[in-house]
Amino acid sequence: MRIILKDDVEPLGKVGEVIEVKDGYARNYLIPRNLAVSATKGNLRAINEIHRQKAIRDNKKKREAEKLKDALEKISCTAEVLVGEEDRVFGSVTSHNIAGMLEEKGFKIDRHDILLEEPLKALGVYTVPVKIDRDVIANLKIWVVKKGNKEGEE
Repeated sequence: MRIILKDDVEPLGKVGEVIEVKDGYARNYLIPRNLAVSATKGNLRAINEIHRQKAIRDNKKKREAEKLKDALEKISCTAEVLVGEEDRVFGSVTSHNIAGMLEEKGFKIDRHDILLEEPLKALGVYTVPVKIDRDVIANLKIWVVKKGNKEGEE
């Protein structure tokens, strides 16, 4: 079946491309998810409209991502961890922990979008990249500090 892609589909192609796929894949996956339309004569003539709508959606998505990036870069998160002798951290701060801290502040970020190379295992201030959109990455400030004791010790 010949189809026109209405959105970028990773293994198939970019928006507006006319491609050949199996009938079942088009009818059961691509068309119901509004990722493609069948390549009729009318749809082939309307391909410019598809490009225009995609550009509008991408612009709006990018503006929203930039707003979220600005908001994330204005805040900082503090992770309190238990420490032992010589300020050795017990455990570590992971992307899952950071996602939880962001959720407490009202940001819904998936832990897979937090680009932490390895867990934070020492006290200090870290800059952690957070992927918001395809080409929008925010730099989040994370403070890893030791948990205060109840007896008044440092």
